[in-house]
Amino acid sequence: MSVHQELTNALRAYLGELTTIARQGDAREETHYPSLKTLLEAIAHARGKSVQVTVLPKKTDAGNPDFRVWDGAHQIIGYIEAKAPGAKLDQIETSKQLQRYLHTFPNLILTDFYEFRLYRHARLEMTARLARSLIPKRLKTQPPLEQGKELLDLFETFFSFVMPRSFTAEDLARQLARRTRFMRDQVILTDLHEEESSQQAALHGFYEAFRKHLIANLTKKQFADLYAQTITYGLFAARTRAQGQFNRTTAFALIPSTIGILRDVFQFISLGKPSVQMEAIVDDIAAVLNAADVQAILTQYYQQGKGDDPILHFYETFLAEYDPETRERRGVYYTPQPVVRYIVRGVHHLLKTRFGLADGLADAKVTLLDPAAGTLTFPAEAVQLALQEFSSSYGTGTKETFLRSHILPHFYAFELLMAPYAIGHMKIGLLLEALGIPLQNGERFQFYLTNTLEMEDLQQIAIPGLSSLSEESHHAAKVKKEEPILVILGNPPYSGISANQNDWTEELLKTDLDGAQSYYIVDGQPLGEKNPKWLQDDYVKFLRFAQWKIHKAGRGIVAMITNHSYLDNPTFRGMRQSLLKTFDEIYILDLHGNSLKRETAPDGSPDENVFDIRQGVAIALMVKHGDPQKRGVYHADLYGLRQAKYDWLESHTPETAGYRLITPESPYYFFTPRLTQNLQAYLSWPRITEIFPVNSVGIVTARDGFVIAFNKTELQNRVLQFQNLQGLPDEVLAQAYDLKDKAGWSVATARKKVQADVNAQSKIYPILYRPFDVRYIFYHEAVIERPRPACGA
Repeated sequence: MSVHQELTNALRAYLGELTTIARQGDAREETHYPSLKTLLEAIAHARGKSVQVTVLPKKTDAGNPDFRVWDGAHQIIGYIEAKAPGAKLDQIETSKQLQRYLHTFPNLILTDFYEFRLYRHARLEMTARLARSLIPKRLKTQPPLEQGKELLDLFETFFSFVMPRSFTAEDLARQLARRTRFMRDQVILTDLHEEESSQQAALHGFYEAFRKHLIANLTKKQFADLYAQTITYGLFAARTRAQGQFNRTTAFALIPSTIGILRDVFQFISLGKPSVQMEAIVDDIAAVLNAADVQAILTQYYQQGKGDDPILHFYETFLAEYDPETRERRGVYYTPQPVVRYIVRGVHHLLKTRFGLADGLADAKVTLLDPAAGTLTFPAEAVQLALQEFSSSYGTGTKETFLRSHILPHFYAFELLMAPYAIGHMKIGLLLEALGIPLQNGERFQFYLTNTLEMEDLQQIAIPGLSSLSEESHHAAKVKKEEPILVILGNPPYSGISANQNDWTEELLKTDLDGAQSYYIVDGQPLGEKNPKWLQDDYVKFLRFAQWKIHKAGRGIVAMITNHSYLDNPTFRGMRQSLLKTFDEIYILDLHGNSLKRETAPDGSPDENVFDIRQGVAIALMVKHGDPQKRGVYHADLYGLRQAKYDWLESHTPETAGYRLITPESPYYFFTPRLTQNLQAYLSWPRITEIFPVNSVGIVTARDGFVIAFNKTELQNRVLQFQNLQGLPDEVLAQAYDLKDKAGWSVATARKKVQADVNAQSKIYPILYRPFDVRYIFYHEAVIERPRPACGA
């Protein structure tokens, strides 16, 4: 029998099965699955292709498409989404569900079992209608073949899909980001909500461990985000160590035994029993990584010896595609290498000149910590400079001994987010291999998954397979509480609404902890600010942590790039006085670039930020050495275009930066140059708040996406949902309307207040949004939070 005849017979047999199903009269969509699976396998076999077709059970619209077609080992060929015979594919094509699939999976077929549509990279490439679905449904007879050849051509194109091997780091990050987002939203969250499955129990074990022992108030949605990123970056880390073909089941063996948390996760993903949906999407991510030449992407940088490290870009590119809001909320930003090198060179210089350590970072007395390490950018640069200093002074023959006697026991790093934690371990491993001193079995860089601003030391976790989480916490807690650190450096997160809120952090800021003056006190008196919320910014808390550690140690250096608002904002005057009391020398390099203030260079030319953010930044080098002869605050400005700033930072050190001595004075203690000779006369004048004792911030709303609607009926329905009369869970409501819990407000508490208010519906008012544009607002104090008279109410 010829191949053509074999294929034609397969199509006729398929139509015969569909006709038999139609005659039964009560068939569901799933009833047709075995027939399509048999057809796919028959066509592939006739074409000499080795494929496996897996039906992916799906109780809701969440999850993967209905069929996965793959070679059974390394290559995902594509997916098929099937709808009931006669379904209107034109409408389904524009649905949110299918758009998610098209955006995630580059080779996808949509079908109603009679008509087939093939999409490549979200674009419709081919269509073919095998027969008309109405004939078996109404006439109960087998329909004739219509476009058999076209359908076979469509399947030939579908089966021929191959992942490209020419991924750049950016392309690979985007491909992984799309699948990771899909895994987060459509797979992990669904599995978490399936209360009775064995997979549910396993996932909930991880969820409970992370919620209780790492991130307080962790929601299921946040856990799904953390877990999805962990899987992807764990696979990425494992892929860098793979010599041959790579897949989900081989990943576990490739993750170093010293990175216990990743091993715990992959024990379940690779060797355990995840859901079929989870297996499918993880296999898909592994297939992308298997197709990409990861080693070539990473090796290229080290061979060049200069330029941009793809690992540094990788996480930022991934996160920008994966979830820009998470990137913004956590203040995660790639730190440009010129900034990193300037700071690390500055630390190296100060260790030599202020502490008499001739070898700088290479001195055995140096202990170093990055408390918000991300992908280990700063520690990696410090390791390289220390090795360079050691080799130039003592030769390269004993650098391996130097690594194991100094770097590994004395350099530390902390990180809260799992994705950069995973890739940071990978990065330092690759770096040391490139330097000719790879980590040996049982060795690890002391990079711990922990919340720097949480002091509780976890007890042994009872959940099987997650003992490593308490182990990490225990080691990190010892460094936080006991280890004297000489150098604390890095780029802490900037976030006006801090994600780090706990009792210890509040005590750290508001009390004279271990003798370090509170940030809420100035000249011995309370700060007196009505709304000192900017002191809750994450970077302020990390600076305070660093100050506290150095204050306890009695000497040391803090070297960080942060938001520059604390330099002259009056709210930070207590913080500035506190830093002045702790540190003997403070060097401020204001890099400006504040587009929020529309900053320009002094000559009127453009001024750009060194980051892709609007908030201006500054580098602070703060030194506590105890020498009364070397005291003062020094300031320098750097304006201009971004590349010009990079070039300047590469070619200068703190010695050549042009710092000028300034004299911070009471009551503001500005860390910027000020003309203060007439300050007391100025302060004697009446204040604005004295002249205008009654004041207001004006009309204030909050959560506009929920409380404002185009028509009253729509808003009334939202209020009913908010009152929980329809059994809608808090998490679903929050996701639907982008409602986020924060200090002093939560969805759950607000819902209870609205539900208890029998007059809640009466608080819907019309507002004049623009001329001739009337909308409606739900003006309830439990949701608006700070009610003001509503315009037009």
